Amino acid sequence: MSDAQNTGNEARDMRPTRLRDALRQARIEAADRTGVVVELRDAEVARLEILNEALDPLFAEIPEQVDLFDRGVSQGETPRLWIDVVAHIVMGRDKRIYRFVQDTRFGRIVLAESHDVPVIVDAVTGYVARRMIEREHAMVAMPVAEPVVEKKPRRRGFGMFVFGFVLGAVALFALALYASLKNF
Repeated sequence: MSDAQNTGNEARDMRPTRLRDALRQARIEAADRTGVVVELRDAEVARLEILNEALDPLFAEIPEQVDLFDRGVSQGETPRLWIDVVAHIVMGRDKRIYRFVQDTRFGRIVLAESHDVPVIVDAVTGYVARRMIEREHAMVAMPVAEPVVEKKPRRRGFGMFVFGFVLGAVALFALALYASLKNF
């Protein structure tokens, strides 16, 4: 009986792998069949999901503290596989070509274009590596010169007040003396 239970557990452990492979194969077949049929958008999404699965090993290698990349398939009017905020993959006009593009301030540039998933995976791998190097360069702290500390001028407010008071008193005394001498 224990052998039957162990055999059942082994079968359950192997099913997800086989089922996953079967689902992947079914998606590939469905994408090939529907590439010509009316459901072009579903074919685009299916192809982008296939590419997304092919990118899983790459994104598994990226350290968790690197939060540059937010990968996912968006299903809008034009389905896209987003790599990060500025780079994504769309299907070409014939719905069979993968087009890896990046949005820049000067417009959209095509980084790679191919029918083959491995070619696009290689292009995305290079892009991810470049972005991670850019991040490392940005994170390196340049030595900052210490700010020049200016000596605060001594506060002479009270001394100036006393000086002004004495000067005013002397001026009033001189004015009073002048006025009294003039009257004589």
